[in-house]
Amino acid sequence: MPRLANKLCVVTGAARGIGKAIATAFSREAATVIFTDIDEILGQKAADEMGGRFIKLDVREEKDWQHLAESIPVADVVVNNAGVTGFEDEVVAHDPEHAALDDWRAVHRVNLDGTFLGCRYAIKAMKEKGTGSIINISSRSGLVGIPLAAAYASSKAAIRNHSKTVALYCAQQGWKIRCNSIHPAAILTPIWEPMLGKGRDREKNMQALVADTPLHRFGMPDEVAAVAVMLASDEATYITGTEMNIDGGLLAGSTASPK
Repeated sequence: MPRLANKLCVVTGAARGIGKAIATAFSREAATVIFTDIDEILGQKAADEMGGRFIKLDVREEKDWQHLAESIPVADVVVNNAGVTGFEDEVVAHDPEHAALDDWRAVHRVNLDGTFLGCRYAIKAMKEKGTGSIINISSRSGLVGIPLAAAYASSKAAIRNHSKTVALYCAQQGWKIRCNSIHPAAILTPIWEPMLGKGRDREKNMQALVADTPLHRFGMPDEVAAVAVMLASDEATYITGTEMNIDGGLLAGSTASPK
């Protein structure tokens, strides 16, 4: 029996990377999947590949969420995955001393406001049935300080906390609506490409970037998707308000031998 049969799942940022992997995994588990993204071309292509439905969604815009609510008034699973690092268009200062307020706000508007609006939509889409699963994609960066990506780290830390607040609120209302956060570390998605390069240096650059990771490799989007499938399924009905780290052991400590 497929693990997500008869479930309607909404995934934001589903055009590429982790979002696409999650939406694809949900489709393979027999869910009805709504692929959403700001990129209409890649989003529609991803949906077509899996026989899903695409709806354009800019997670920053309340009117887009209202349109989604009108189109998809009831959902069983909502994955708030859409996010930015702040370095997509160019390399700008994101350290605590030099970051511009507009750049700080731009990252929070996508990552945090988008997750807030997504959780609000999910609660309304699930409360009549009284059950559901909200999955928010945070980051390892939401658990530790990141000196040169302060806005990204701050937004992801806030997602972690808001997930717990949503979980407690839903439990307080007597609903079986669960909310959890997933915290990936170095997952091999397109956002890493500028740092990896091409040709002979690519493998060396990859190894350097995961040198501190105990498993000494990048994680793959499918490995994040596997955890999302579990949290979306009825196997996880006693899991809420928690965080799942997918980091190759990075937060466990050091693998160095004692001296």
